[in-house]
Formats: sequence, structure tokens, C-alpha cells
Amino acid sequence: MQYLLLIYGAEGAWESRSEEDRQAMYQQYSALTNDLREQGKLISANELQSTETATTVSVRDGETVVTDGPFAETKEALGGYYLIEADSLDEALEWAARIPSARDGAVEVRPVVMREVEVA
Repeated sequence: MQYLLLIYGAEGAWESRSEEDRQAMYQQYSALTNDLREQGKLISANELQSTETATTVSVRDGETVVTDGPFAETKEALGGYYLIEADSLDEALEWAARIPSARDGAVEVRPVVMREVEVA
């Protein structure tokens, strides 16, 4: 089964880290990514740009509204994700616990609904 590991952290926390701390975390992320890849568990992974670069789209009463920035004020922001293949929720939780940002943020683990979609 596929699981999406959504990585959340305090807004601005990454920018407040020293360059040395950032490099250390990147090395930890690289080690985790390599482990996932070597075990055939990694499907996809990406870091996201800051919420300042976000654009939010909503449709209300047939009208499309485009807003710069995140949808809502929040103290935590989605910073990235891993999409993995795991045999169980317990295995997915074990991988999530190895994500460096779990130590000072949070990782939300969600099973992916697998449906075939016909393309016209």
C-alpha cells in the first residue's frame, strides 16, 4: 500500500537554523532517502518552497478566486513529503519517525486511495 508522509514544521523554523544545522539535516534526509530507495520503498519525495510562494485557488458560486499565499494563517506549514510503498501502517509509521523534521515538527501519515482513472 502507498502512504503519503506529509512533513510539517513551524513557519520560518528552517530559515532560522544555522547553515551548519541545515546541512546536517540535508545529510540526514539524504540518508533516509537512500535507505528508502535501496529497499524499493521510495515512490517520490520533494521539498516544497515556503508558503510565501503559495497561490490558493477556490471556487465560490461559480467564481474562481485566486489568492497569493497560503489558504489560512497557520503556525505550521507543509514543507515536503515522501510517497512510499509500505506493507503496513506500522511500517509507514517507522519510516515517518526517521524523518529528521519529526523531531521538532510533525509528520502526518496517510494511506493513498488507489483508483484507476480513465483518461479520455
